[in-house]
Amino acid sequence: MKTQKPDNIVYSNENGYNASMLPYATTVGAPAIKTDDVVAWKTRGIHQVNKEFENKFDELKLQYLKLMEEYEWNDLVYNAKFSFEPVVGEIYHMYQAENGTHFLSLIGPNEWNKEHLASFKLNSDKKWMKILI
Repeated sequence: MKTQKPDNIVYSNENGYNASMLPYATTVGAPAIKTDDVVAWKTRGIHQVNKEFENKFDELKLQYLKLMEEYEWNDLVYNAKFSFEPVVGEIYHMYQAENGTHFLSLIGPNEWNKEHLASFKLNSDKKWMKILI
């Protein structure tokens, strides 16, 4: 016949009465065991990480747009007509001819009446850098 133990007694067949060996309180008067509410912590963490990813994405997007703009200007300059070998560090001006083609010139936009598109400086990497005049 099996004797029934009261609910507040900790007993196991392998260890017997082992309340003093357990890592948690087992008496009726012990504080209740509550799990931590980690939902708020997770929500804050997710928000913080998402904000960091968003900032990094915006930074990369801005770098990409700048790179594409540099590429397009360089493509335009290298496809423009010019009959001289450009010198690194010199400023050149791009104009649009009456027939719609683009050409480079050393003549500044205030020195003649042509449609000025942009001004550029050639750097040592052979990349055209758009400058403001």
